Amino acid sequence: MDIEAVADRILDGDRRALARAITLVESGREDHRAEARALLERLKGAGRQALRIGLSGTPGVGKSTFIESFGLMLVKAGLRVAVLAVDPSSARSGGSILGDKTRMEFLSREPAAFIRPSPSQTQLGGVARRTREAVALCEAAGFDVVLIETVGVGQSETVVAEMSDLFVLLLAPAGGDELQGVKRGIMEMADLILVNKADGDLKSAATRTCADYAGALRLLRKRAQDPEGYPKAMTVSALEEHGLSVAWEAMCELNDWRRANGHFDGTRARQARHWFAEDVRQGLLARLQTGEMRSVMDALAAEVEAGQMTPSAAAAEALEKLGG
Repeated sequence: MDIEAVADRILDGDRRALARAITLVESGREDHRAEARALLERLKGAGRQALRIGLSGTPGVGKSTFIESFGLMLVKAGLRVAVLAVDPSSARSGGSILGDKTRMEFLSREPAAFIRPSPSQTQLGGVARRTREAVALCEAAGFDVVLIETVGVGQSETVVAEMSDLFVLLLAPAGGDELQGVKRGIMEMADLILVNKADGDLKSAATRTCADYAGALRLLRKRAQDPEGYPKAMTVSALEEHGLSVAWEAMCELNDWRRANGHFDGTRARQARHWFAEDVRQGLLARLQTGEMRSVMDALAAEVEAGQMTPSAAAAEALEKLGG
């Protein structure tokens, strides 16, 4: 791949070059990884930033409908929107199962929108291994907003929070025990809770659910990166496109305050440090899969199974060989 040519095309907003570059960063081949690193280093100097919004919610809450309605609203406002939708992977083929591009029919037709479903590749909670690099590519291509959708509510939210500027939790109207079904850790990460499907027969239930979550948020410890009134809960209807503009105003208000008070840059710097350490860990794990280390691991595992070594002693020997 001609790195310089592809980089120039991405900086010019070429969607085909962007799609090709994301395919490159998702590859696990070592030669592709080297090219991907060179491409990202080349694009780093562009200095372009998008608003990164992590979006999560339980299956069936209407994430795809919300993203399409929300994305169309942003496009009509003159913004360029990229959607990185992380699909569950097929255990057989490794490919995407849900195909978000087919579920966002109208948004996918917009020239100012870019939708990229990525198989989760069995990574933690369904967050694709190189999603953060895809985010950087979308920023370099000049997109104003990057939406990162996760598979569902679980540990993946922690990972998405480490690559987002804002974290939005999308919930559905529910009965009296809905607060029991949402982990406290996810509540503590959320910058905005949107209760979707606030329309028709569910409108009153959505209003009650929103009030319950607003009360729960007030009980959480205040975070340094939040102005007065945040995090907050709001009702929206992706189907009727109600409340979307108000939610966007709240996101912009929070983002502007964080930029003005130094939290935006501080968070991105901390995230960069986190992903440096994570890449080192992943690199060490990858070395365990090389031919020589795999044979060492198999031999030690056989001794552990036979009771000839304790797991901790075998692990210490494996690490010693890895370091040597």
